[in-house]
Amino acid sequence: MKIGFIGLGNMATAMIGGMLGTDAFRTEEIIGSAKTQETADRVSEKYGIATGTDNRETARQADVLILAVKPIFLPEVIAEIKDLIDGEGMLVISIVAGKSIDWMEQEFGKTLRIIRCMPNTPAMVREGCTCICLKETFSDRGVYADDQELALKIMNSFGKASILPERLMEAFIGVAGSAPAYVFILIEAMADAAVRAGMPRKQAYEFAAQSVLGSAKMVLETGMHPGELKDMVCSPAGTTIEAVRVLEEKGMRAAVIDAIDACVEKSRNL
Repeated sequence: MKIGFIGLGNMATAMIGGMLGTDAFRTEEIIGSAKTQETADRVSEKYGIATGTDNRETARQADVLILAVKPIFLPEVIAEIKDLIDGEGMLVISIVAGKSIDWMEQEFGKTLRIIRCMPNTPAMVREGCTCICLKETFSDRGVYADDQELALKIMNSFGKASILPERLMEAFIGVAGSAPAYVFILIEAMADAAVRAGMPRKQAYEFAAQSVLGSAKMVLETGMHPGELKDMVCSPAGTTIEAVRVLEEKGMRAAVIDAIDACVEKSRNL
């Protein structure tokens, strides 16, 4: 089986790195094409996969074609390759934000075996979070159970994947797809504060990042409500509740909600 990537940017390479970090996929099973030879060569050198700049050649060779380009370039890419896509024979997986399954079938001009996914960049360290959106039904629109199983195998190779209705894709992008950026800002701000208090920067980043990692793991593994876990840290008249008071005063909760709302709206309008 050949898995072809059209687009070898940050998200695609995070996926490739995660896939090759397990025993589920081999380098010879993955190929890709990029807009520039420089990018193609860099990815080939780093991951040992066959790459080039010819999207049509990638489409010709692939059994599974992963569309991983920016939304503004997708119409151009589809126009370039659509005559090579056999709606019955090739599974198409799109990780392009803002482009629905119906929109893509209209652009290709045919019914496709197509699945829409949205991973995030922690795929690079095999801690990705991915939603998988299927067609409305398997039987009458061409997506079958083995396609779902293959998509889950690919996406679970670099983290955790879940099936989600396509109508919730934009909400997923806001809360998970774009979320690493929010968390990186939080870690950077926490470290800056520690540096201001006298801590060396390297240690500040390590402590902040490990604290975020451990906190997230507590939510996932204990099943407890985040508010309950927060209360466990806040001793009466203690240091943590004083910090929480400032965060509430500064509107951290509202700022996060507004940021995700803006992300969701932008995704809907791509």
